[in-house]
Amino acid sequence: MGLTSSSTGAKVLEADVFEKAIGCDFTIGLAGNPNVGKSTVFNALTGMHQHTGNWPGKTVSNAVGKCRYKDKDLLFVDIPGTYSLMSNSEEEEIARNYICFGQADVTVIVVDSTALERNLNLVFQTFEITNNVIVCVNLLDEAKKKGIKINLELLSEYLGVPVVGVTARRPKTLNRLLSAIYSVCTNKIKVNPKCIKYNEHIEDAIEKITEKLKQTSIKNTYLHRWIALKLIDGDEKILKSLENYLEIDLLGNKSIISTVEKVKIKLMTNNITKNNFRDRVVEEILQNDEEICEDVLEYEVRDYNDRDRKVDKILTSKTFGIPLMILFLGVIFWLTITGANYPSEMLSVFFGYVGDKLYALFDYLHAPAFLKGVLIDGMYNTLSWVISVMLPPMAIFFPLFTILEDLGYLPRIAFNLDHYFKKACASGKQALTMCMGFGCNAAGVIGCRIINSTRERLIAILTNAFVPCNGRFPFLIAVASIFIGGVGFSFGNSILSTLAVLFVIILGILLTLFISKFLSKTVLKGMPSTLTLELPPYRKPQIGRILVRSIFDRTLYVLGRAMVFAAPAGIVIWLMANIGIGNASILTHIATFLNPFAQLMGLDGYILTAFILGLPANEIVLPIILMCYLGKGTMVDIENTMEIGKVLIANGWTILTAVNVMIFTLLHFPCATTLMTIKSETKSLKWTALAFVLPTVCGIGLCMFTNLIYHIII
Repeated sequence: MGLTSSSTGAKVLEADVFEKAIGCDFTIGLAGNPNVGKSTVFNALTGMHQHTGNWPGKTVSNAVGKCRYKDKDLLFVDIPGTYSLMSNSEEEEIARNYICFGQADVTVIVVDSTALERNLNLVFQTFEITNNVIVCVNLLDEAKKKGIKINLELLSEYLGVPVVGVTARRPKTLNRLLSAIYSVCTNKIKVNPKCIKYNEHIEDAIEKITEKLKQTSIKNTYLHRWIALKLIDGDEKILKSLENYLEIDLLGNKSIISTVEKVKIKLMTNNITKNNFRDRVVEEILQNDEEICEDVLEYEVRDYNDRDRKVDKILTSKTFGIPLMILFLGVIFWLTITGANYPSEMLSVFFGYVGDKLYALFDYLHAPAFLKGVLIDGMYNTLSWVISVMLPPMAIFFPLFTILEDLGYLPRIAFNLDHYFKKACASGKQALTMCMGFGCNAAGVIGCRIINSTRERLIAILTNAFVPCNGRFPFLIAVASIFIGGVGFSFGNSILSTLAVLFVIILGILLTLFISKFLSKTVLKGMPSTLTLELPPYRKPQIGRILVRSIFDRTLYVLGRAMVFAAPAGIVIWLMANIGIGNASILTHIATFLNPFAQLMGLDGYILTAFILGLPANEIVLPIILMCYLGKGTMVDIENTMEIGKVLIANGWTILTAVNVMIFTLLHFPCATTLMTIKSETKSLKWTALAFVLPTVCGIGLCMFTNLIYHIII
């Protein structure tokens, strides 16, 4: 679902997202600046669950959903947020391509009522491309709290299109928007967008080129003005896309190109050059925006953002920014570790009880021992371990992390880390994609589309797996709780476990910076680009929505994915442990073969086997390790993490093993889903292979180093 950098022109029109869905009467594109609540509007209209959060850059591909209003079926397309249609980054290009080529019946521009002047820039750029536009003024509740009054009727007069005020978090307010969409689609309302009139020199140039365009086969005469602007601008990428879309050779038309060259020469005599043409155009749009806002906005208090600025002075300061970031993450991990053990124990007891009943049922049915072993010792035990160990920490961690998202704290993390990423010759936006990686590395890789530079985007993609995803957190927490927390006193157990997990996270961030610097000095040489980052206003999290979204969209999704891979993995491991070759099982042969190398890393052959077999999903590594150790079908009641610890210690685990397992959990090859995503995003097996090798080599090297140091000291 979504586009790549090659999705332009005719290729764009072949994409499913641009086709009118069968049975849908009208297609509506939802566009807007980042972080204006576009995805919230989309979710409220379609009943879907596109990820939302209080930070820019979440939507990096087109999402599609349906809605029925009155007698019509409407297809909504959530377009990535963009500040401008003069695209720089890939997600901006996706937005521009959809508005240009998507053939939407109506384009709804969602704007932030608390930042109207900045948002109008995109509105007027869209007017150049399509006349079927509706402006949706969102976040009216926030505007009211900040003492901002908007004259929507007067704004509609200035723009020449319907303007609808909504609060997307209150779905009832969207009825007015649906009514306006329906009226425009059915021609009950005629729209007449008032395009910007530029200075006389630019307008004269546009007029001369449009006269030539009238002589071509371009049927959509509304596009003439915008095409003229693009020809003057010389944006070859969009012009090539236009040629494919319009099936016309614009750049090969001598009459048009001759006229363009003449008007450019004339513009240069008036100090309008290729280098400053865009700036002059945007400058006039912004001046127009300012004049409109002076008339339609009324402020009760001018310094309505004063509170946010005071908080930002602390959270983004050079002194407190990084320590507070570490503190917040530490609190989240401490709450997760402290709260997860009891529900894990309850789930384990429950599944142990069910397991006993299943044994009794199979005995009653006189089921073959082989079948009982495969289905109960293999599949059922693995699934019960996955649920017991993974569900509680995820159910705590995800809501807490989502609260930070909704508060608007994630962009502050990017701001705090920008200085360090610049020193690594990488983009500050990489901090945002790194945060996405905490949820899912595949999502983090896709999120790298927000980075403008191809070089910096590649660096972000190649290093995204250096932060642990949600599939690795439960394993890290379990190992830290058993072996690190186990050496402390009662209350100190959770503190030590938290510090251990936090250390792993910080190690991942430091290695991300180090490898980014290494890549910048070797295969991806270059200088860092400047970062323009919007710090959104702090918003009160909606706890109910956070719980629903984090439990259903994240926790249960990840758990379901883990179970899909864990069930067959459990069967395979049981079979490998119970089918012999000579005097040993297949599993023992594999582990024995890997054991010498694993010993150099401070691990054992079974652990390394589990990581290799866990390639489909990181979530199943711990269950595979347990299955390897209990592969003969010996039933052990694992009621909590301490019981898991007894199994691990009985199989030779020490504090060194635990530390190196945590290191290798952080630093090993990405899962299969992430690797496929990297291949899709980079279109290169070379970069995909490098993404596989980089963290793995780092993990092996660091494990060998800690193993060496341990044996020198001990």
